[in-house]
Amino acid sequence: MSKLKGKVAIVGIGEVPTGRFPETAAIYHAIESAKQAIRDAGINKDEIDFCMPTASLFSPQFNTELVTCRVVEELGLKNCKKNCQVFSGGSSSSCGLQMAGSLITSGVAQTVLFVHSDRLGTGVTAQGGIDLFSTAGISAEWEVPFGQHYSSIAALSTTRYKYETGCTDEQLASVCVSNRKWAEINPNAFFRKPLTIEEVMASKMLSTPLRAKMSNMLFDGGSAFVLASAERARDLPNTPVYILGESGVVSHFVFSQEPDVSRFGWAKSAKAAFGEANLTPRDMDVAEIYDSYPVYQMIGFEELGFCERGEAGEIFMRGDTWPGGRIPCTTDGGMLSKGHIGAGGAVSLLVEAARQLMGKAGERQVKDARFAVETATGGTYMDAQVTVLGTEIP
Repeated sequence: MSKLKGKVAIVGIGEVPTGRFPETAAIYHAIESAKQAIRDAGINKDEIDFCMPTASLFSPQFNTELVTCRVVEELGLKNCKKNCQVFSGGSSSSCGLQMAGSLITSGVAQTVLFVHSDRLGTGVTAQGGIDLFSTAGISAEWEVPFGQHYSSIAALSTTRYKYETGCTDEQLASVCVSNRKWAEINPNAFFRKPLTIEEVMASKMLSTPLRAKMSNMLFDGGSAFVLASAERARDLPNTPVYILGESGVVSHFVFSQEPDVSRFGWAKSAKAAFGEANLTPRDMDVAEIYDSYPVYQMIGFEELGFCERGEAGEIFMRGDTWPGGRIPCTTDGGMLSKGHIGAGGAVSLLVEAARQLMGKAGERQVKDARFAVETATGGTYMDAQVTVLGTEIP
């Protein structure tokens, strides 16, 4: 148990569009997102006493600037006591939220600003992006020499999942279509053109059985959120988004050491997170599920308890996860349609969960949303993090 239930809340959010912006410096994505979050929270910037930038992957130099307080200086934060980076790859959202919440409940901080920014779309070459995702979290001794890559890792998971469940390629494609339905009505998403199962199936084979349109693409972008105590949150303009339950499982470093490449640890994490929240999957109005490749969104969907093993494909095919559907899922379009911006893939999902619960999602707003669950995972799916959020404390 994280022991944060009802004690802290997200009070402000910010995000810039995902895309390719060759003329835009990475610091802009960080500062603009942070400004939006502070303004949205309705606080004076000098209330921020702890700045928590997560890592940027495209440039070691820029990441060092984040570590050494550039965000604090650019924003002109006068009362910031600490600037400290929290990074765990794609699970940086969940880990950062818990770290920030713990700082507040322990009295070390009162108001924490969490910021993400990256330029994987224009800050690295195409080959640079390939090299990054052929080495990050992949064993230099035992896997890199044999050509391991995140696409081949996803292909291995997908092949096993298909074998065990009977999932079809069309069902995998339906996840991409579901996410695109949400991206079509998200002004911050890169891919907004309607997508069909037939188009996904007609795209070139990337890494059998995955096709190009079943893969994420790398872009520039950024997002941020402000966290405060529940007491402070009640005096601020937004509906407070409370942390209700949080849990995680770390399973491996090297993918070849993962004991089950089509399950991971979301079931265990979800049981603990929902237990702490005193809620069940049936109570969730929104599910923001990590989606670097469609199989991981399906596995997460099932392990959270929204359906039984092997049933996710039919649910996505029916449109139950689309706008207006029974189980709105990955409502910003996710990495498959909004775009992959490094650690920001999951940070964006966390911000989107808060946006839905605050009632600020515009055309894609889920009606009367009170509770949401967000999942995250880093590296070669090395961990499984689950966070339950809500506007009420059960």
